[in-house]
Amino acid sequence: MLKKNVLLFASAKERVGSTEVSLELTAEGETQTVTAGYVMERLGVEYPCLLDLLPSCRLAVNCEYVSEASLVPLVDSEFALIPPVSGG
Repeated sequence: MLKKNVLLFASAKERVGSTEVSLELTAEGETQTVTAGYVMERLGVEYPCLLDLLPSCRLAVNCEYVSEASLVPLVDSEFALIPPVSGG
């Protein structure tokens, strides 16, 4: 298991009450990767206040959006949860 921080923005930050959360993630194989979907699933488990928001959020890894099936490295990566935003 590896501990990984996830940056939070907008409504996700407001719900959790913090700009960052920490997750315990189990990596696959020697490459120390997980799917983005697994990260989203763990966010819902560890922070139930995000459950109804997660389906409309995107995960960004190193400032790039990734799909749920994408394998993302745990080492030397920055994770961010990006909820929908509206402009005005």
